[in-house]
Amino acid sequence: MKYLIACLGNNGAEYAGTRHNIGFEVADYLAADSGASFLTDRYASVAHLKFKGRQLVVIKPSTYMNLSGNAVRYWLQKEGIEKENLLVIYDDKDLPLGAIRMRGKGSGGSHNGINHIIETLGTDDFPRLRFGIGNDFARGYQVDFVLGKWDSEETELLKPRLKVVAGAVKTFVTIGIARAMNEFNNK
Repeated sequence: MKYLIACLGNNGAEYAGTRHNIGFEVADYLAADSGASFLTDRYASVAHLKFKGRQLVVIKPSTYMNLSGNAVRYWLQKEGIEKENLLVIYDDKDLPLGAIRMRGKGSGGSHNGINHIIETLGTDDFPRLRFGIGNDFARGYQVDFVLGKWDSEETELLKPRLKVVAGAVKTFVTIGIARAMNEFNNK
């Protein structure tokens, strides 16, 4: 079985360590945990991992967040992966810092990356994992918050949460989205 794990973020040093790039941090954690490394390819940096007989194609789209659908569509087609074997990982300001929620389908809400994937694939019927970044910002400062860097306290809190997310990814690829949701939502 082959899976596409699409971890959303923005390319460039100016975005490294920002809340909006938590997807890239998850991708880096997954690759490091498996001893894999990323190679630059079309529309994304790509790492190939194996876990319990499953092949995981982990991508960090180079299309920037708002055009993430281009990378996801390309890699699904290139690798011959069905949409039900896609897991998109992205930041969510509506969840408390470090909280995770998995869903099998649904709207993208205010997240432009997810909305572009839905538009590009022509469906909202694909699994996703939202990683909470909190919403500690004043009205009108959402962009500054989302594109802001993690502070030292947040960084310490994130380290163990990345391990939890990696566990959720491994559970998804071995026993499916429904059981992964039962095990990891609200954890």
